Amino acid sequence: MIKHYLVCLCLLIGFIGNSQSSNKNSIDSNFIESLLKQYPAYFQDILNKRDSFNVQIIYTQINRDKHNNPSFKEYQFNLHNNQYFYPASTVKMPIAFLALEKLNELAIPKLTKSSIMVTDSVYPGQTFVYTQPNAASGIASIENYIKQIFLVSDNDAFNRLYEFLGQEYIQKKLTEKGYPDVMIRHRLNVYLSADQNRATNPITFYDTTGKIIYQQPGVYSKAQFQKHTVQLGKGYYKGENLINEPFDFSDKNSIYLQDQHHILQSVYFPESVAVKNRFNLTDSDQAFVQHFMSAFPRESSHPYYDSATYYDAYCKFLLYGSKKGDLPKNIRIFNKVGDAYGILTDIAYIVDFEHKVEFMLSATISCNSDGIYNDDKYDYDTVGYPFMQHLGEVILNYEQARKRKYPPNLIKFALSY
Repeated sequence: MIKHYLVCLCLLIGFIGNSQSSNKNSIDSNFIESLLKQYPAYFQDILNKRDSFNVQIIYTQINRDKHNNPSFKEYQFNLHNNQYFYPASTVKMPIAFLALEKLNELAIPKLTKSSIMVTDSVYPGQTFVYTQPNAASGIASIENYIKQIFLVSDNDAFNRLYEFLGQEYIQKKLTEKGYPDVMIRHRLNVYLSADQNRATNPITFYDTTGKIIYQQPGVYSKAQFQKHTVQLGKGYYKGENLINEPFDFSDKNSIYLQDQHHILQSVYFPESVAVKNRFNLTDSDQAFVQHFMSAFPRESSHPYYDSATYYDAYCKFLLYGSKKGDLPKNIRIFNKVGDAYGILTDIAYIVDFEHKVEFMLSATISCNSDGIYNDDKYDYDTVGYPFMQHLGEVILNYEQARKRKYPPNLIKFALSY
């Protein structure tokens, strides 16, 4: 039934987007709603309550010319930059990219993403890391932290890269790349004050003989963040106590869905953005990022993850929701998810090798019907995961039905795991 609707819809809209410029996203704000209305069983409640769910969607259609050069047509639904959602672990994606960029900028002989990394502690609230048991050699490194971030969304791995970069570097670099509204200003899953999050740890990198390659002192950030007031819901728990007032997100991390979507596009399709907006990544960096953004946890030996706990869809919300078991091999999702405070978000580039299909899809939804935060009573299973799964299915089936003048050559993304 889904495919029947989609074929008809393709004919009606004339395969929108086939003639767009290769270096600029053309934007359409009506198509997604028209598509979702074809499936009231899945999306009617979402459409009717779009603002209370704070649903936002961006879908980018990709078309190739005879030389395999891509062009882009962007579709948006209910996109509101002034409507805050907590980005949770999706902030880990630009931090991983910036960590690789910083290594390239330092350009210190023998300093690589696999160099031994020792994190010290000198400021209240800081913790140290000397070893990392799940790494191939038992050592901490930028490489292993990035693997952990993309394979299972590890919070400590993010915190260590946050400390390597620091608030000022993050803010400066993302502003230069065209994302001045991004605010990444705190570690994750640790309770530290704003003052403690401004202070980053001393870090030392060593070679395999124990010789120091590079030392970075602890830094106290002087970054200035935009002031904004964000209060959501009607209550929250503080310990065992229910506080009957909105939960304050004013000092939390913040990034627009559109910025996340375009950051991912700039890394997978750097030619689609101006040089100044690209991340400084080598070909090796690109291959590394693509591998671990798309790999399932079970496909990693170091770090190793038990597939019973870290199932294939553990970090693949779009298309699969919370599905357990092995996922199809012909589809790969290059993405970063986030879930916290009842908010689910996924930023993805999706490839179907069997049907020669590619597209980008990003979405966020709030699953907190009682309006209470920190009560661990969120509607992930009844609202969030089904929405993400059905949205991915509908867009994938539409893409499979959509005619292309030139099928994409996707060999670049056909990786060995």
